[in-house]
Amino acid sequence: MTTLLLSLLLALAQAAVPGVRPLPGPLSVTRWWDPPPSPYAAGHRGVDLAAPVGAEVRAVGAGRVHFAGPVAGRGVLSLTLPNGLRTTYEPVRALVSEGESVTAGQVVAVLTEGSHCPSPCLHWGLLRDEEYLNPLALLPHPTPRLLPTGDGSGPAGA
Repeated sequence: MTTLLLSLLLALAQAAVPGVRPLPGPLSVTRWWDPPPSPYAAGHRGVDLAAPVGAEVRAVGAGRVHFAGPVAGRGVLSLTLPNGLRTTYEPVRALVSEGESVTAGQVVAVLTEGSHCPSPCLHWGLLRDEEYLNPLALLPHPTPRLLPTGDGSGPAGA
């Protein structure tokens, strides 16, 4: 029973935070998430990540393709994760089809031209039902590490 419970908790933890980057690292955010004050107000409902046209876009978690096709002249891909969250990627040329299962880290699209950024970028979004969330919350948080200053003022320089 304990093993079953621990396995379930581990699976839930992995489903809650997929932790796979949508692009190869390090990620370079060109525009941060700026949620609107109300559902119909102006805001930035995702993050923009700098990347060259042709960059491989990866699924941030295992799931199913919710939508793959054009929206307002741009290619859009939307994946539903097991925890009910939905990630979106644009502008892309999808390499997967609606209803298809994907694995975490799988290349699911290729970045195309036509973004709203001054230079090529991937707009990455995250939704829970109709509520937009910060997609960067899906990534694991780095572990802080204290490093010696090397200036002789601390124990490392003693």
